[in-house]
Amino acid sequence: MFEDLRGKTAIVTGASGGLGLQFAQVLAEAGCAVTLAARRRDKLEAAVAQITAAGGAAKAVSLDVTDDDSVAQVFSQASYDIVVNNAGVTYDGPALKTAMDDWRRVLDTDLTGVFRVAQAAGQGLVAAGKGGSIINIASILGLRVAGNLSAYAAAKAGVVQMTKSLGLEWARYGIRVNALCPGYIETDLNRDFFASGAGQALIKRVPQRRLGRMSDLDGPLLLLASDASAYMTGTEIVVDGGHLVSSL
Repeated sequence: MFEDLRGKTAIVTGASGGLGLQFAQVLAEAGCAVTLAARRRDKLEAAVAQITAAGGAAKAVSLDVTDDDSVAQVFSQASYDIVVNNAGVTYDGPALKTAMDDWRRVLDTDLTGVFRVAQAAGQGLVAAGKGGSIINIASILGLRVAGNLSAYAAAKAGVVQMTKSLGLEWARYGIRVNALCPGYIETDLNRDFFASGAGQALIKRVPQRRLGRMSDLDGPLLLLASDASAYMTGTEIVVDGGHLVSSL
C-alpha cells in the first residue's frame, strides 16, 4: 500500500530519540532515504547507525528549530519529499507561576519552530517544482486542554490551525500539510510516571484503558507520508484511544 514511499527523501526533526526516532525508523523501513535532524548530534549518529544496520538509508544533520540560520542551512541543501515536523519541548506548571522565559521557549520551539521548518520545506519544494507531504506533529492538547500546560496547549493549538492555513495556501503547489495528533503515548521519558498512582489514574480516563504505543502511530504516519493520502490536506488525524471524545 505504501510502495510509493520507496526512493522518496524524508527529514524528521527531533529525531534523536522518542517519537522522532520511531518516525525515522518507520520511514526508513518503508524505503525512504531519511535525514535525522536534531541538536544532539551524538545521539543522531547512534540512531543512524541503528537504521543503516537494519538495511535502511539514513544520515544525520544538526538542526536547531529555534534558529533561523540553522533551519535555512539544512533546507538549502535539499528539498525533501516528506517532512516530519516533530521537534518539541514542554513545560509543566501552573499558568500563574509560568515564567515568560519558559513560555517563550515552548512557543518558539513548538509553534514558531514548526513554522520555520514548514516554511523552509515549502520554499524548497516550490523552487524544485515538485509536491510533497509535510506532517506537523501536534497533540490532542491542541484540541482539548489539561491543567498546568498552558504554553504547550497554546502552541499545539496553533500548530493545528497553522496546518489548516498552510494546507489551504500550498495545495496549488501539490504540497500537502497535515497534522498528527497523538494522545498519551508511552515513551522512555514518561514510563515511570505512568507506572505511578497518578499515571495509572490518568490511563483509566482513556476509553481504551491503555496508553498508546509508539507503533500505534506508524500507520497514520505512513498514510500521511504516502500517496494514500493524496486527497488529504489541512486536516488532523487523532490517535488517542478515544481520549479526545471521552465524556466530560
